[in-house]
Amino acid sequence: MLRHVTPEDAKAIAELYNYYIRHTTFTFEESLVDTQLMSQRIASIKAVDLPWLVYVQDGELKGYAYASKWKERSAYRFAVETSVYVAHQHQGQGIGRQLYSALLETLTAQGVHTAIGGITLPNPPSIALHQALGMHKVAHFEKVGYKFEQWLDVGYWQIHLQA
Repeated sequence: MLRHVTPEDAKAIAELYNYYIRHTTFTFEESLVDTQLMSQRIASIKAVDLPWLVYVQDGELKGYAYASKWKERSAYRFAVETSVYVAHQHQGQGIGRQLYSALLETLTAQGVHTAIGGITLPNPPSIALHQALGMHKVAHFEKVGYKFEQWLDVGYWQIHLQA
């Protein structure tokens, strides 16, 4: 069910993500993404040897998780930002937790020191997921995003993967 992303997954990932762009504040993206753009994003993550995992069941992509560089400067090379999305109709089934756990395990094996997850607030289910995985809140930025005619806060949770 869990595997690494392939270029053929780009269309399903774009469709899953577009729901969140259209209907939620979980992403600050406001323009829909197409298969080509998602293919480019997947390629850019793979080009820096970071993981992008998908959860597929009965031929349907139900979720994905990936890590991206936290910042471009060299000294940040051991820190990543994590993202996880589950198809809205499959939330609450443990898919996000499986994806996120596998992502953190992969990052640990790769020698990543710190994983950071950003959450648009409020979002109790996402907060609960991050905390269940051992992450703790380290920052809260007020009114840094504007979507659907409202100002939105963002919190950051992190975990140290290496001692």
